[in-house]
Amino acid sequence: MSGPSTYEPKSGFERWLDTRLPIIRFAKDTALDFPTPKNLNYWWTFGGILALMLGIQIVSGIILAMHYVPHVDHAFNSVERIMRDVNHGWLIRYMHSNGASMFFVAVYLHIFRGLYYGSYKAPREVLWIIGVVIFLLMMATAFIGYVLPWGQMSFHGAVVITNLFGAFPIVGESITTWLWGGFAVDNPTLNRFFSLHYLLPFAIAGCVVLHIWALHVPGNNNPTGVNIRGTQDTVPFHPYYTVKDGFAIILFLILYAAFVFFDPNLLAHADNYVPANPLVTPSHIVPEWYFLPFYAILRALPDKLMGVLAMFGSIMVLFVLPWLDTSRVRSMRYRPLAKWFFAIFVVNAFVLGLCGMNLPDALVFQVGEDAEGEPMGLTYVWMSRFATAYYFAYFVVILPLLGLIEKPTRMPENIAEPVLAPEPPAHKPGRRGGASTAIGAPQAAPIVAERGG
Repeated sequence: MSGPSTYEPKSGFERWLDTRLPIIRFAKDTALDFPTPKNLNYWWTFGGILALMLGIQIVSGIILAMHYVPHVDHAFNSVERIMRDVNHGWLIRYMHSNGASMFFVAVYLHIFRGLYYGSYKAPREVLWIIGVVIFLLMMATAFIGYVLPWGQMSFHGAVVITNLFGAFPIVGESITTWLWGGFAVDNPTLNRFFSLHYLLPFAIAGCVVLHIWALHVPGNNNPTGVNIRGTQDTVPFHPYYTVKDGFAIILFLILYAAFVFFDPNLLAHADNYVPANPLVTPSHIVPEWYFLPFYAILRALPDKLMGVLAMFGSIMVLFVLPWLDTSRVRSMRYRPLAKWFFAIFVVNAFVLGLCGMNLPDALVFQVGEDAEGEPMGLTYVWMSRFATAYYFAYFVVILPLLGLIEKPTRMPENIAEPVLAPEPPAHKPGRRGGASTAIGAPQAAPIVAERGG
């Protein structure tokens, strides 16, 4: 997509290096001069934000690993020592824990943007699939990282989640035993999780390189969803998008800093500041907020195996999404029905999160009492069942049918048309004083042309 290289070495050293390792040429062609659609909005900045957050997580994680002790007798105390005795240890630990939450905020917005603008459609199927792989690795890394502080919620969360693999017939028990390193969640489990938590971010970084490589083959999608046509539809990535993305990154870092410095435990659970005790179970075991929708799907089905399959299936369905959506139009800007169903899908995701954070038998609202005087009404487990049904129906039923029955609105011929095309002429004034036509776009166009030279 970037075309022939335009890089010209400017010094003897650059010429010498370019003939042996053309790394400067590669950076200029693939990062600075890469032709990018000129109409990208701020929803496209979350890729850069995610790359930055991954770097922060890796660096802060390496520093924390220097002081953390992966042993059931010392893990909790080593975290407290990091907070109290290590120079700026509190800052590094809070950057790492809140960085995970910010990571998921950015990735969910990144996924929703891809769903709305059809970034998973041909020729970007492999790009989308690699992105889903990154999402899975992120979830695995975040889960095992949450276990490492060895607090009450860490320990019992590990017991609950690892026991889920035992629901699989034949291989389930073997997988669970391998994860535990024995026959219960204990010191071998903590050692394995620490090793995996240290390793997986580098696997994520490798997949990010593949993700960017896959992006550079077909190029960026854009809000209109139409293919770019030549240089008139593109601008170099630098300086246009480096400045734009830089501004968005600064705003995101301000939000991140607000959590780190003013309320670092807002998204944490109080039980995790109590040392792990296998003999005392918390009253309500919940995962981190970014797993709550999937936790609600797990609890929605009464059968353990079906719940586990539904939870994993909610991620697996994303792998085949490019072939489930039958519409030939990428962007939902031009799909009026798809917009409404997508809006419901976003609300449904928040409903699943709400269900995941509450006790399944708790009432959402009460409608009366039964014969024994017990309150009756809609419970969170039933609401999660309705939300789970819509989640899967959106991908398996709604998107395939919309592609067959929906009539998209007119799409532009190129990405510049929605911005540069003149507006349709307004009606002529019927009497004197019709100011709406006098200040319309047809008269403003010559002024713009004159200012632009």
